[in-house]
Amino acid sequence: MHLPGTISDGVIVKAGNLGIRKFDLIGELKKYFSNPIYIRNDAKCAAMAEKIYGAMRDYSDGVFLTLGTGIGGAVIMDGKLLEPKRYSGFEFGHMTINKGGRLCSCGKRGCFETYASIKALKIKITETLNIDCDISGQYLREVILKREVFEEKNEKVIKELDLFLDYLSVGICNLIDIFEPEIIVLGGSFAYYKGNPIFDMLLKKVYKPKATFNEGNPPKIVTAKFANDAGIIGATLINDLNRLYN
Repeated sequence: MHLPGTISDGVIVKAGNLGIRKFDLIGELKKYFSNPIYIRNDAKCAAMAEKIYGAMRDYSDGVFLTLGTGIGGAVIMDGKLLEPKRYSGFEFGHMTINKGGRLCSCGKRGCFETYASIKALKIKITETLNIDCDISGQYLREVILKREVFEEKNEKVIKELDLFLDYLSVGICNLIDIFEPEIIVLGGSFAYYKGNPIFDMLLKKVYKPKATFNEGNPPKIVTAKFANDAGIIGATLINDLNRLYN
């Protein structure tokens, strides 16, 4: 199974958006099931699916970024999933991009995901339009694309969208400078923005001059082949991790 947050030895060490700390989920489930149970971070599972079957299949070095309620991630280097010894790591959503900024569910301030997750975008857009914030990521896309930005040219919405993409591009450029990937795959709800003006606006920001240190040969940036299902598909591959190491 796949779950958000830090996973270590089958224990959910911390999942800020769910309010979970040090919960032995496998131990609890074993009280009711005799089958083998495995658990991994959701972004790592999604990255496994995209590496083995999806958008990263033909690349050795890649960064997977999932944008949804929060921001998670994984790194593939030389064809292998990078994994720290202690925790699942690569919590890209909790790198600080605005010191002293918005309060994050993790307890820190100014985290990447408080500015560039789909949840953050949804809050800003629904507040600006004065509509119910309890909508899906897909519906949010339709609201932005069809009604309020590119047809009616709502300047307030355009401003919020542009600011969101500014923050998202800053985070992506930081990851490019750190890992120098051949490809960056964007998953979660943002995968549904493939082939539309919002995705094109993001690419322009990431690829603009001086946005990254080695600007002459930027990585390819694409959406996840399996969109929001990548994590589910990757969870079925947990026992096949050796395929990423050999």
